[in-house]
Amino acid sequence: MPLDKLRAIGLVARALEEDIGSGDITTNSCVAAEAMAEGGFFARQPLVLAGTELLPIIYDLQGGVDSLEFHHTDGARLQPGDKVATVKGHARTLLTCERVCLNFLQRLSGVTTAASRYADAVQGTRTRILDTRKTTPGWRYLEKLAVAAGGAVNHRMGLYDAVMIKNNHISAAGGIRQAFEKVKHLACPVEVEVRTRAELDEALACGAARLLLDNLTPAEAKEWVSYIGGRASTELSGGITLETVRAYAEAGADFISSGAITHSAVAVDLNFRLKLL
Repeated sequence: MPLDKLRAIGLVARALEEDIGSGDITTNSCVAAEAMAEGGFFARQPLVLAGTELLPIIYDLQGGVDSLEFHHTDGARLQPGDKVATVKGHARTLLTCERVCLNFLQRLSGVTTAASRYADAVQGTRTRILDTRKTTPGWRYLEKLAVAAGGAVNHRMGLYDAVMIKNNHISAAGGIRQAFEKVKHLACPVEVEVRTRAELDEALACGAARLLLDNLTPAEAKEWVSYIGGRASTELSGGITLETVRAYAEAGADFISSGAITHSAVAVDLNFRLKLL
């Protein structure tokens, strides 16, 4: 997905308002209005970068800067000491925007780094890593951009762009067939969660083209994928960790989904260094 600037502006504006409020009293008291400065963003640990496209938006909403040069872009793999970007402008602007810039870079790069670790772990198999809807409220669009930058694949954006019939839908509808019959005419992807072999057979008999196989062991997953035999695409989910994802990928599923990529991603360590000009 390319960055939707209008969508990003709203989130960035709220972040700036949250942090700056009525004004940056420390910077405005300590730093002369006419002072000019240069600042650099640096990696302090191995990471995969994301969030760079938000920096121009942040600075523009605070009056702009003289120049902003990127030395790396989203998806780049960085080592400690690597410089992400150089910015020049009024010292007050650079200082006031520092934390919001870092918050976006650190959080989104954390998601990208996590996604890349999962994607790397399944290299050489046919399996691709999917994200989920287990995202930070309000940040889903940005976090899914970060997932893609890390080499994983975006699942549905929300409840509106694909059908996923899960266990509670099956219970509420009265069964897999009853639920599937209600949605099979819709012009969007349809996926059905199955938890038992009986449910698997029922979903296949209904013509389900994509199946979510939940909470299986790697051995069970291999058996089920073999049994399906290409009659539907398969997604594995449920407690799959970075340590176990390779074993699940070797079961032969098309996809493995992991909420941990977003809900448990740890913000990476980047910093900002400023000098007066």
